Amino acid sequence: MPRQFNVAGVNKPSIHYTLPASRRLPGVRALIDGQQYFVVHAPRQVGKTTALHTLAQELTAEGTYAAVLVSVETAVPFRDNVGMAEDAILGSWKLSARVRMPAAFQPPPWPDAPVGSRIRYALQAWAETCLRPLVVFIDEIDALEGETLLAILRQLRDGHPDRPEHFPWSLAVIGMRNVRDYKLASGGADRTHSASPFNVVSKALTLRNFTHDEVVELYGQHTTETGQVFLPEALDRAFEMSQGQPWLANAIARALVEDVVTDRNTPITPAHVDQAKDILIERQDTHLDSLAERLREPRVRSVIEPIMIGAHLGEVPMDDRQFVTDLGLVRMNPDGGVQIANPIYEEIIIRMLSGSIRASIPPLRPIWLKPDGRIDFDALLQAFLTFWRQHGAPLLGSTPYHEYAPHLVLMSFLHRVVNGGGTIDREYAIGRGRVDLHVSKGEDRFAVEIKVWRADGDSDPLGEGLVQIEEYLSGLKLDTGWLVIFDRRPSAPPLSQRLGASTATTPRGKIVTLIRA
Repeated sequence: MPRQFNVAGVNKPSIHYTLPASRRLPGVRALIDGQQYFVVHAPRQVGKTTALHTLAQELTAEGTYAAVLVSVETAVPFRDNVGMAEDAILGSWKLSARVRMPAAFQPPPWPDAPVGSRIRYALQAWAETCLRPLVVFIDEIDALEGETLLAILRQLRDGHPDRPEHFPWSLAVIGMRNVRDYKLASGGADRTHSASPFNVVSKALTLRNFTHDEVVELYGQHTTETGQVFLPEALDRAFEMSQGQPWLANAIARALVEDVVTDRNTPITPAHVDQAKDILIERQDTHLDSLAERLREPRVRSVIEPIMIGAHLGEVPMDDRQFVTDLGLVRMNPDGGVQIANPIYEEIIIRMLSGSIRASIPPLRPIWLKPDGRIDFDALLQAFLTFWRQHGAPLLGSTPYHEYAPHLVLMSFLHRVVNGGGTIDREYAIGRGRVDLHVSKGEDRFAVEIKVWRADGDSDPLGEGLVQIEEYLSGLKLDTGWLVIFDRRPSAPPLSQRLGASTATTPRGKIVTLIRA
C-alpha cells in the first residue's frame, strides 16, 4: 500500500511521504555538541515536532547522547496554578520517556520539591542518573502563559549553570515564537525593554519552508510508489500556491490525489492544482482557521493591513513585524519587502476579513450578463454604481480593517460577478498605495486599479493612478480597465455628489473607465 501525504500529527516515514528534517535545521548538531541551550521557532505545521522527534531518535541511536522530545502542553489548563502545571508536565514527561527512550535512560522517580522548583529538581535528578549526556527538547512552549510560563522558563534558566553533570547537557525550547516574545506571554509589560525569563539561549533557529526542489522530491515519492505523474507545470503551480509551506504542500498534494484526480493513470496538471487549492480554501481546515483567527490581534493588523492596501509599514515596531513573520502570515520577498506568505493565505485573509461584507450583500440581479453568458461591461459599470450608492457606506463598517474596507467591498461585489465561474487575481505594490485586480470569467478579462484618497492634504491620486493602471494593463496585454478612486478624506463631498464614472486617458493613450466613489 502506498504511503500518504501527511496533514496531521508527527510524520512517520513508514506511512507518510517524508523529507529529511535535519536538512532544514543546519547547525543544530554543533549547538548540541557545544552544550548549548537554544530555541527552535517556526510557524505552525511546518514540521517542528517531527524534526526534533526524529533528531532525538537519531542522537540516541548514534550512542553519544540520551535524547528525547517532551511537551508542556498538558499544563495548558493550569495557567496560573504552577503546582498543578508542574505535576501535569512531569507526568507527561514520564510517559513520553517511557515510550521513546531505552529503559536505561529513562528518568528516576521524580524527587519531592517545593512548588515552583519541581521542573528543575526533576531535570537535575534525571541528568545525574542518566548513563549518557542528557539532551531534552521541550515542545509546545507557546502553549504556556502567565505565571506557569514564567516559572518553567526561570527554572530552566536557573539550572543552566549546572549542566552537564547536574542539568541537561543541551536543551531546546520549541514553539512558534522567538525567545524575544516569551517575556510578553509571561506577563512582561514592555516588549522592548523588559528582560526575558529565558536569557541563556545561545541561538534561535527557525525551520525553513520546503524549496521548489524539495516539493518536487516529495511529490516524486508519490509518483515512484503509484506511477501517477505530476506534470512539471503542475509542480511549479503547487510550489507557487504553497511557497513551500510544508503543511500546504502536503495538503495540496493530498487533495489532488484523493479528491481531484483519483485515477492514478491520469497525469496531474496545473488546472488540477487550482482545483485542489480551492478545496483547501473552501474547507478551511484547522490550520488555516487558526491563522485567520489571528487577524484581529492589534500586532497582526498593524502589519497585515498596510500590506493589503499597498501602503508603507510606517512606524510598525520591528518586534511586531517579526511576530507576524514568526506566525507564518508574511514573508520577506527577494527585494527585502514584506508580503503575504503565499497565495492561499492571502485568499484566506481576504475571506476572513470580508465574511461579514459578503454575508450582508443582498441578492444582485446579474444585469451585466449577456444572453451568451459574456459580460456587458457598460451594464456592469452601472450595476456597480447602483450597488455602491445603495450599499457601499453601510458595508464599509463591516470589517475591523477600516483602511482596507473599500477594497474588500469592491472585491466582494466582483466575487458576485464571477460567481464561482471565474477568478480574481490580486497584486499589492507595497509603498505605492495601489491594489491591482485581474478579473476573468470565461473569455472575458478586465483589470481594476484601486486607489484611496485618504487625507485632506494629499493631492488627487488620479495622475499617479493613470500611470499605474497603464503599467498593469500593459503587463496583462489588455487595452482598457477600471481606475477606481475611493475618496475617504474627511472633507470629501457627499457620496451623491462624488459618485460617478467617466473616461480618462493614460499617458500613452489607453482609454480607461474612471470611477470615483
